Amino acid sequence: MITISNITVRLGGRTIIDKASAAIPPGGRVGLIGRNGAGKSTLMKVLIGQLDPDEGAIEMPRRTKLGYIAQEAPSGKITPFEAVLSADVERAELLEEAEHCADPDRLGDLHDRLLAIDAYSAPSRAAIILTGLGFDEDMQARPLDSFSGGWKMRVALAALLFSAPDVLLLDEPSNHLDLESTLWLENFLKSYPGTLIVISHERDLLNNVVDTILHLQGGKLTLYAGGYDSFEKQRAERAAQLESARAAQDAQRARLQDYVARNSARASTAKQAQSRAKMLAKMQPIAALMEDPSLSFDFPSPDELRPPLITLDLAAVGYGETPILQRLNLRIDPDDRIALLGRNGNGKTTLARLLAAQLPPMDGAMQSSGRMRVGYFTQYQVEELASGDTPLEHMTRAMVGKTPGAVRAQLGRFGFSGNRATTNVGQLSGGERARLALALITRDAPHLLILDEPTNHLDVDAREALVQALNDYEGAVILISHDRHMVELTADRLVLVDNGTAVDYAGSIEDYIDFVLGRNQPKQDKRPAGSKKDRKAAARSREEERAARKEVKDAEAEIARLQAQVSRIDQAMADPASADGDLRDLKMGDLSRRRADLVQELERAEERWVSAGERLEEYAG
Repeated sequence: MITISNITVRLGGRTIIDKASAAIPPGGRVGLIGRNGAGKSTLMKVLIGQLDPDEGAIEMPRRTKLGYIAQEAPSGKITPFEAVLSADVERAELLEEAEHCADPDRLGDLHDRLLAIDAYSAPSRAAIILTGLGFDEDMQARPLDSFSGGWKMRVALAALLFSAPDVLLLDEPSNHLDLESTLWLENFLKSYPGTLIVISHERDLLNNVVDTILHLQGGKLTLYAGGYDSFEKQRAERAAQLESARAAQDAQRARLQDYVARNSARASTAKQAQSRAKMLAKMQPIAALMEDPSLSFDFPSPDELRPPLITLDLAAVGYGETPILQRLNLRIDPDDRIALLGRNGNGKTTLARLLAAQLPPMDGAMQSSGRMRVGYFTQYQVEELASGDTPLEHMTRAMVGKTPGAVRAQLGRFGFSGNRATTNVGQLSGGERARLALALITRDAPHLLILDEPTNHLDVDAREALVQALNDYEGAVILISHDRHMVELTADRLVLVDNGTAVDYAGSIEDYIDFVLGRNQPKQDKRPAGSKKDRKAAARSREEERAARKEVKDAEAEIARLQAQVSRIDQAMADPASADGDLRDLKMGDLSRRRADLVQELERAEERWVSAGERLEEYAG
């Protein structure tokens, strides 16, 4: 049992955690969540003893082995395989002692202990973990200094998992992983035998791995049974209860205030008024659930361009004289929503840079619209923001020649209004910096958005807001993301980057997950690139599919519009005093007739939606 008792943590004079309490049972699988800046990493540091609470205490059984990734990534000339093996300190010490031990009795004890801790299978276990996190056999034997920071952090994660602590603490473990490694990690954690506490904004991981959500908000901790979807449901119910209680309290406060105002001056009722005034003073306000009005993404819509935006015909791309991808036959149209699948290192970013015109084709042909504007997001842009400058200064430099009002308007689309626009970037959270980078790359209303891991610094609520903004955006989207929830909700076309090329993947994201986990066979078309006639036929098929998709989208918008009108009429019929606009002067019979007409229109729109949806399913196979 891990018991958190009334802990308070203050940093820089600010209270981060305020008299928070929770109890985590042995073997518990806890998802620690909260908005960016809520104090999740601070709580993690308190749990591992890096930070002492100002008040309260954390209790756990003696000799509990805690595991947490250090801030600095491992480096040096040792290999990832050696680094992971060395994480089991006891095994390394026992093997070292056994190699030089001359005492037969002691040597027997050493081998007994090595057997007890399963030391001889350790190389196999280390290789399995490294392979799952994306290291092939050659990579496992390369020196750590030959890897980038992201790959070094994978080694740190592999070493932590290999050490098998009693309590495993993970802070955003999937940030440096691709989708394939994230899926492997999720399966590994499902069967982890110890206690697990994981900070994550991955909705799927929180649904599939944890059995309890520990929510940190306003310095307080609240436990919710179940995964993230269950938490969302419980939180919505709690919000409704709080709102109801708050409304009742507001009504009671208004009655008390009115009584005090009317009766304080009258001698016969002065005591009663004084009593009610004391009740008012003692009444603790019921706070509404915290909402962040600055949490917003609003991509400006581009002007229309005729399709296609980009066409690749047997194109190749790479670095220097070495091609990374070849035989590329792709067409990108203005309404495409494409997710690039494939392990890190297979060339997804290389393909993205080709489409963003940052790399020229080495062979074949690439044609693109001369008027096309591209917004390309990478993590490097977030890291390279000048910490001493404000969002307003960044945007003013980027929008040379634009009016201050236009600059402010673009910042406002992404939540940087008022004082947030003049706050130094160094004081912004990771999520806020990511929003600023997105605001900068979309300042010219691009026709094509290319997003390479846009969610790494975003909490769950921010990710949902980004999904909604992408679905409202009227341009084309190319997405590289290990967040399969985002891929599933935003992409309607999957492209697999593998074996030195990129081809359309005919299955769904669920099919691809099954394939990665070995639960199914790949559904992508493995036939060689066809003739020009075949490609034209495929292009016609895609055009027809896009037309069906547009009809589905238009029908959905019409259904939503009609449903909203029906709801307005229903409200006006139930409560005539609440009628607004053109409904205010209509009689009940007129309202009833208008509602009947709208219902007929709604039925026709639903029929169009069903018909277009059936055609779309035929194209999806």
